[in-house]
Formats: sequence, C-alpha cells, structure tokens
Amino acid sequence: MALVLVASAAGVWTVRRSFPTYEGTIEVRGLTAPVTVYRDSYGVPQLYGKQVEDLLKAQGYVHAQDRFWDMDFRRHVSSGRLAELFGPSMLETDAYLRTLGWRRVVAQEWQLVSPQTKSYLQAYADGVNAWIGDNGGADRTAAKSLEYALLRFTAPEYKVEPWTPLDSLAWLKVMAWELRGNMGAEMTRSILLAEGLSRQQINELYPPYPFTRNPPIVEGGAVVDGAFDAAATPPDSAGTNAGNPVLFDEQTRRHVGEVARQLGRKMHALPDLIDINDGIGIGSNSWVVSGSLTESGKPLLASDPHLSPSMPGVWYQIGLHCSCSYNVVGVSLAGVPGVIIGHNDRIAWGLSNLGPDVMDFYLEKIDGDRYHDGASWRLLETRRETLKIAGEDPVTITVRATKHGPLLSDRSSDLFGIAARPPVDPSGSPIPQRPSTGPPSIDPVAPGVPPEAQSVPYGLALRWTALDPGRTIEALFALNTADNWTQFREAAALFDVPAQSMTYADVDGNIGYQAPGRIPIRGKGDGRWPAPGWDPAYDWTGFIPFAELPYVLNPPSGIIVSANQAVVGPRYPHPIAVDWTYGNRSHRISAMLSERLAKGKLDAEDMRQMQFDNYHGFAPALVPKILDVQLDADDTTLRKARDLLRDWDFQQSADSAAAAFYNATWRHLLLNGFEELPESVAPRGDDRWWEVVRPLLDEPTSWWWDRKTTPETESMTDVLRSAMTDAAAELTERLGDEPSRWRWGDLHTLTLANDAFGLSGIGPVEWLFNHEPVAAAGGIDTVNATGWPASEGYEVNYVPSMRMIVDMADLNRSRWVNLSGNSGHAFHRNYDDQVELWRTGRNTPMYWNRPSVEGAAMDVLTLHPRP
Repeated sequence: MALVLVASAAGVWTVRRSFPTYEGTIEVRGLTAPVTVYRDSYGVPQLYGKQVEDLLKAQGYVHAQDRFWDMDFRRHVSSGRLAELFGPSMLETDAYLRTLGWRRVVAQEWQLVSPQTKSYLQAYADGVNAWIGDNGGADRTAAKSLEYALLRFTAPEYKVEPWTPLDSLAWLKVMAWELRGNMGAEMTRSILLAEGLSRQQINELYPPYPFTRNPPIVEGGAVVDGAFDAAATPPDSAGTNAGNPVLFDEQTRRHVGEVARQLGRKMHALPDLIDINDGIGIGSNSWVVSGSLTESGKPLLASDPHLSPSMPGVWYQIGLHCSCSYNVVGVSLAGVPGVIIGHNDRIAWGLSNLGPDVMDFYLEKIDGDRYHDGASWRLLETRRETLKIAGEDPVTITVRATKHGPLLSDRSSDLFGIAARPPVDPSGSPIPQRPSTGPPSIDPVAPGVPPEAQSVPYGLALRWTALDPGRTIEALFALNTADNWTQFREAAALFDVPAQSMTYADVDGNIGYQAPGRIPIRGKGDGRWPAPGWDPAYDWTGFIPFAELPYVLNPPSGIIVSANQAVVGPRYPHPIAVDWTYGNRSHRISAMLSERLAKGKLDAEDMRQMQFDNYHGFAPALVPKILDVQLDADDTTLRKARDLLRDWDFQQSADSAAAAFYNATWRHLLLNGFEELPESVAPRGDDRWWEVVRPLLDEPTSWWWDRKTTPETESMTDVLRSAMTDAAAELTERLGDEPSRWRWGDLHTLTLANDAFGLSGIGPVEWLFNHEPVAAAGGIDTVNATGWPASEGYEVNYVPSMRMIVDMADLNRSRWVNLSGNSGHAFHRNYDDQVELWRTGRNTPMYWNRPSVEGAAMDVLTLHPRP
C-alpha cells in the first residue's frame, strides 16, 4: 500500500529531512543587516534586527521554517484552490470559496493600504520566498515538509508558488469567516419557520439576552454629540439595538425557509472549514484588572481566544525586536506578519470575539439572469471562475451576485455531476483515475450554476462586511507599536473585520476596553431573518461611526471582563447584535474575581487558576430538578449515578464521575425534549440552550416537554427521568457498570487533527500527523471552554487556542501556553510539546527582555544578508 510505505519504509529519514536549521548561520537574500534568532526549549523564536523590514523578512523566513505547509494549505483555502491539492473531492468546497470571493476582495485591499504597509507585507513575503528558494524552490519536495511527500499521490504535478502579500491578506478573511457570528442562527430560524414553528416558538429557542443577570461589558454610557461617553447616562427609552422584525407573507415564508434549508444542508455537507455552526464556539475570554487590585500594583491582563482545534494549533508564538519602534511579543498567524495578541514595552492587549451581526441574507426574486431590486428587473452580476483539479481537466463556474452580494444558494452538492471521491481508498491504495470527460453540460446562461438553481424563483444573497475591502492589517501593525491608550484606539479604528472586543493595559497603570469594527446600520430588520432583497428599506444605510462605538477607560470597579457577552446595554442607539452569547462565562469570571479579592489582592497565579476553571454555570439550576425525580427502587445503577450529583461541586475535572453523568443527562435531555426539531438544527447544548431550558424548569407542563413522537403527554419529570435513564445506559455501555468509576475525560476527549490529512480515514496517515486523543476537563461555556456538540457526542470541538497572562509590573513574569506546539513538522520536538501543559492548565514563561531571552535560549541562529 503506497501510503503505508511512505509512513513506514521511508520512515525517519523522510520525516526528519524537513526539520529546519535552528543553529548556526544562514544567508538570506534581501536582508540589509544580520538578524539573530533565539529559540527557547519550546521552539519559540525571538528575533533581533536593526530595522523593521529586516525583522519582518526574518519573520517570514522563520514562519516558513516551521509552518510552510500550514501557510501553503491555508492560502489554497482562502483562494478556493483545494482541488488543486486533493482532487475533485474538494470541488464543491472550492466553488463555495470562489463564490465568496475572498481573493478578489484582498486584491482591492492591497490598493487601499498605505505604502508603509505594502512595504511590510512585501518584506514578509520576501522572507518566505527566500526560504522557499533555499528548500527546493517550486518543487514539491519532502525537504519542505512531510505533507509534500504525500502530495505525490494526490497532486503529482503540483508546484509551490512564490508567496505574495495577497496571500497574507487573504488569511485574515479565513479568520473572519471562522469568527463570522450569527449566519448560522439566521439560517436556522428560517429552517424552523419552514418546518412550521411559529415565530413565538422560534423566539423561545432564541431567548433575549439576560441583561439583569449578566451585565454587558460596558455598563451605562451613551452617545453624546456624535461620540460615545462611558460616563454619560443612557436615555430612558430603548434604542434601535432591539431592531425590527422582518415580516413575510405565508408563501414567501415557505420559500425563504426552503431555500435556507437547502443551503444549510449543502453547507453542512462541506468540510468543517466552511461549515455553518450557529455561532457555537465562536468566543474567547479576556479580562484585565487594575493595579489597585493586584499584588504588584500594576495591571494584569488575561486572554484566551476560543477556536476550532487543529494540529498544529492556529497560533505561532514569537518575539520581534529591533532598535527601531518594533518591540513586541505574542502570538502570530503563520502567513501574516506581526503579532495578533500580545504586548510591547508599553501596552498589552487581548482579543475576544465581539460578535456583531455583520452578515445578512437577502432573499432575492430571481428570473433567469435577472433579479428584482424593488423598482425594476436588473441583470445579475456574473463572473467566471476556473477551478483547477488535480488529475482532471479544469472546470469553469459562473458566480452570480446581486447588489447585496454573491448568491450562495447557487452552490449545490451535485455541483458539476463529478462524483466526489478520495484519491485513495480506506486501505490506502490509490484509486485509478478515470478519464476526464470534460466539464458537464450546463445551461449556457450561467455555466457552473446547477439548472435547479437557475429555475427557482428565489435565491439567497450574502451581505457581509468582510466582502468589502478593509484595513485590518494596518490595525495589527499599529497595535504592535502603540505606546498609549490614544494610539491603541487609533489602531482599533482600523480594525474592520473580524470585529474583536479589545482589552487593554499599560505600564502606567491604565486599563481599558474598546469595541471596534465595521458594523452595519440597517434601514429595517434586525438581522435575525433573511430580508426581502426587493425592498430597499431593508438595505444597509451605513456603518456605526467608530467614535460612537462603546469603550471604557479605567472603570471605577478596576475590572473589565470581556467573554462574548453583550457589549453594551439595550438602550444603546445602534443595533450591534441580537445573537450574543449569554454572558455565563463573564458572570463566572466576575464572581471568581470578587471571591478572590475578598481574600486579598490578585496575582498572575490567580489568573492562571481562573483560566482553567471548569465550573458548569447551569448545573446549579438543573441538578436540584434531577434530584427531585422519583426513580424505581430496583434501578440500582441509575440511583447510584444520580447520587453522584448530591455532593458535586459543579466542577468538570477530567476525572469527575459526577460531571460524566451530568453531561450525559444534559445531552439526552436535549435529544429527548427537542426531538421534533430537524436534525440539521438539533440542540448543540451551548449556553443558548441553558437559557431555553432555564424558564422551562419552572413550567413542568410546557408544550416543549411533551415528546411529539409518543402518544402520551410528557412533563418535565418524564423527560428528566428518560434523560437520566438513557444517560446511565450509555455510560454503562461505554464506561462500565460502576458509576463511581466513570470519568468525564473518558467521554470528553480532544483529538488534535491535521487540517489537510488528519481526517483522511487512513490510519497510518492520521497516525503521522494527529495527536492521540487526550482526556479534557471543562465543557460547554465554562471558562476553560472545551466545547462539545450535544447533538453528536462529547468530543471536543472548540478550545482555548492559547492562554496568555501579562504582568505589567514586570513583563518577564508574563506567562503563556499554546494548544499544541510551535512547530508544524510532525515528530519534531516542538510539534506537540505544549499539549500536556495546556491540558492540565499549566503555562510557560513569556520571555521579554534580551537577557532573559538569551538565558533561556536553547538554539541560536543568525540570518546574514546574502551577498
């Protein structure tokens, strides 16, 4: 078997030949002066140069040393060119990505950014290309990384292309997609409407934000004379933040639901990298406390962004230092110059997803190649996209768009009639390539658009701020060099998309928060439902001016907590979002801070312990109801399982038996209690579902408790009993018949999988790249947010992708940990050397000044100018 031979016969030599040089001297074309690279035992490089362009060239070179396959794969994602690497199985994915058109947008952004930003991006690209030239050039060779050795089976003709500034800009679009917000919720509402649920029932499944229980990030404040004033008193009446609902007639309602259902089904069939997920797991924690509350007398800032897990993890730890103004340490994205989250010698910043509603679907009336704009029929905007396919002839598609954006509903699972098939079968044997028959026969009006999409009277167009050119890359460079609050806000003003809540601390003792982003103002509608594209009253009328976006500097409490809760209260005049997460993590973080402050002042160890807190915020409400249920006296196993909850502290450690039974009961409660919902929108168990079930605990005979698949009329007690019974049966089958020996970590496992090859279904290949499953503590919407989809099982599907704590009193005392490791080379010592630290809540020093960097250095590499 060919791939097995690659994995075993080629063996260690094939793997190790791509390991980069960490010691000695390398001559790099384009440098004007030497750059020294110190790496600690975790492979974290600290770069020292004399000017910014040299520093960024060296960053490009070092990123490529450790992560070039990751970078190359991602640029194929962002460009919709995966079929070039993996064949026709990725054709539908490419079609979606080309329809979104990220690459076209970043070409416009390149024209928008400043000359200095262009020089920085080009310097970085030059560094990447110097590494490519030193490692086989365009040839697909295992000298670059092991993944390229496997490409001989999927894309034998593939050639590595030079890196360009647009490749860096495009990756920011991929991050914007992962952090996109309520697109899934908007589609789900439409699907539920088509299934016959009333708007009231749907609203009960999407409860309003609990402002009284979980306060927003910025409490109070108002827009005064065109600027937000955190000290101002909000108006008595509610602002437009609540929005106005979209109302369709019955026939149109059915159409919008059916189109949304079809699009949702198609998107769920695509790989996770572009799947819709209803916003689940899009989040982060970031909080900052004033020096008046800390042992050191200076602020402490904590940050842990929550993202999908991967191997290697998304972040690359790095330090960039020069005798110029660039002096920063933090996490970067391999493929993008600079630092995304971190600190310089004056300020520190953390990011958490702000969660604004920046995506709207418009239901468009379609007639052939025309759409109706409310006044007349207009021609659809069209463009041709040619998709290259490894081993087959290219295919051309037509992307259609209205004034609102691309018609995503044009894409379908049988896009071209080409059967999706892997390049190898599950045993690892290559499948013979059938001769290409050329592009399929498609209506010439719009080649590449399925005939069924051309014949329906409606389509869904996507309006999204990320499809407009922006200047987020300039915000990153400005953040890296900001000296104070004013410069921090100037940088935030450039942060278009993805909009991120930004926490701030500085060495002078200030703490702050800023909400940035390009956030739309709607004429009508509130973003919860697709809007009628033929009614211009629902069009976006502009964007919230940056001066009016919420911020706060040095609040009286001395504490700012940003954990994806509502940013501002309901009396704020602009509609930022409807689908916030519900503030349970922020509530827990605030409670822990209060508890610890009651015992004394805070230090970095307090922050570390808080980041690894596994407390389940909904269990105190649900567990008493579970304990009240009468059980059969002879059901010994179930009674023993239920008794685990009597003294449970609601902490979900990996070895907790109570957490295992509680979470299994919660899962089966959702599956049984809401089984009438379509499979595509089945409950996933996040904190929205906490808020759905919370009021039902006081309504034991609610319509929702009745299982529609049985002739009886069930109550809450019946559903809780069946959920416990099913949970105990499942755990007995999986973990044994002694409840006290059940372990949450035996159910709740994390597998770090390589994005490209880690889910191939081919055992030897997965063994090469993936980290074996590990038992995980935490859970859904805990501070240690290791989420899992209740509709599918218990395996972790989003994580704290890194954890960082910055001590402004002494930056050398700052700490951090990455999800996996800094290297992207399988079997390298730094490939997965931080997994166990991350899993157990530990961290490592975040070295800052040069003496500490040199003292911790395990390897020293000098990059010299090439003559």
